[in-house]
Amino acid sequence: MTAAEILDRLVGFATVSRDSNLALIEWVEGLLDTHGVAHWRVESDDGRKANLLARIGPAVAGGVVLSGHTDVVPVDGQPWSSDPFTLVDKGDGRLYGRGTCDMKGFIACALAEVPRWVKQELATPIWLAFSYDEEVGCIGAPRMIERLLADHPRPAAVIVGEPTMMHPVVAHKGATNLRTTVTGRAAHSSQVNQGVSAIHVAARLVTRIEDVMAELKAEGRVDEAFNVVHSSLHVGKIQGGTAINIMARECSFEWEIRHLPSDRFEELLARVNDTAAGLEAEMRRRAPDAAIVTEALNTTVPALADDNNAEVLVLCRDLLDERPAGAVAYATEAGQFQREGLPTVICGPGSIGQAHQPDEYLDIEQLAAGTAFMVALGERLQRRQ
Repeated sequence: MTAAEILDRLVGFATVSRDSNLALIEWVEGLLDTHGVAHWRVESDDGRKANLLARIGPAVAGGVVLSGHTDVVPVDGQPWSSDPFTLVDKGDGRLYGRGTCDMKGFIACALAEVPRWVKQELATPIWLAFSYDEEVGCIGAPRMIERLLADHPRPAAVIVGEPTMMHPVVAHKGATNLRTTVTGRAAHSSQVNQGVSAIHVAARLVTRIEDVMAELKAEGRVDEAFNVVHSSLHVGKIQGGTAINIMARECSFEWEIRHLPSDRFEELLARVNDTAAGLEAEMRRRAPDAAIVTEALNTTVPALADDNNAEVLVLCRDLLDERPAGAVAYATEAGQFQREGLPTVICGPGSIGQAHQPDEYLDIEQLAAGTAFMVALGERLQRRQ
């Protein structure tokens, strides 16, 4: 099967993160079985989802891991011009469908080369590492990485195939999602001296979150490799109150910290928490039960640092004809691989500008470039006679 034919099948599995990905995993397992490729599932706790590890080539140390996530973001409320879960070729050089660039295109390019790799007698293995729940906090990959390192010879390098237009990326920001809940005291809005408005306090804290970014810039904590040169803090959702004439008892907001590799998430959070502690003490002078509680909605996704990657970066540049390396603001599973000491870069077909959008697409030229990369990788790792 060609990469386009495989992509057609992969897009047809509606692997939105809230749903199971097992049908896709079973299909890929069947494809691998056809070519005698060894593979292993690493399931979620409830068994509704699974990572998939596969090894083409000998069970020896070294080789390259090709990592991609199987889940996609929802299409709810997006104005698609075609069925999101049917691959559509409109004759404009693009293939449309949810997940085409993020990141089933990369997976399709890898799977299309499996028959060739099996016949090439590789000197070191090519690993396929397909994860679940990347889009909701990179939840699945850590247990897959743990299983890979515990049960198998150690790979030499990892390439995470997020869409980079086939340019190697050596750094990305870390990411943590949080929820802050402010609890005040309800009162009639005409009696503001009797209550504590959770909304008003939350608003002060939201403003503080934005101010932290200004502080970071003023302190010179920037990295020009990123298009947003500082760590970013952003509030994306807020809700609270029951009526216009009632001082709100509760208000909660969800926010994120995307930190540079050179910044520590814990320190940035502490700046906000210090302000929250002061606000909470102020609230409790009028309402002893008042509180401000912040909880993490996901385990911090570690940043990818431009470090310990020389060998895999040289490999990518050789296979891609010396393309320059860069950095991206979005988070990926690459930092999780690097955290375990595996040299890691990001490189895959398509543009991140198309990810999560209605009418998401992958340029056919990018699919061809991804396929050419896989062909060159197999030739590089082939046993020399």
